[in-house]
Amino acid sequence: MKSSQQAANSTSVRLDKWLWAARFYKTRGIARDIVSSGKVSYNGQRCKPSKNIELGAMIKLRQGNEEKEVEILQLSDQRRGAPQAQLLYQETDNSIKVRAQNAELRRLHALDNPHPEKRPDKKQRRKIIQFQSQ
Repeated sequence: MKSSQQAANSTSVRLDKWLWAARFYKTRGIARDIVSSGKVSYNGQRCKPSKNIELGAMIKLRQGNEEKEVEILQLSDQRRGAPQAQLLYQETDNSIKVRAQNAELRRLHALDNPHPEKRPDKKQRRKIIQFQSQ
């Protein structure tokens, strides 16, 4: 009976552990906190970190400024190298397009930086004050 329970447990993986094994987050603690805060949805639903995941499920998650939508292809509870971790999931085409558009928008807005590279010197500050008082 124990061997059948161990076999069943090896095929079920917690969501936070899978996210850590797939290298979306650096530690399991961070993955647990992100899932608990609602920044990860499992098949369109908010869930707990202890949710057992299934093959073919869709996960929507946030990594920094980016939002990704991935499909689970394999289950793993062990963290391996990046090439093996990328075999665990496949990002959707729509998610890739949206991330590329957002990256392009960030790049374009970086060129229009409203902040000057340095503070104005004394002469420039006097001109600013004079302009504002008019």
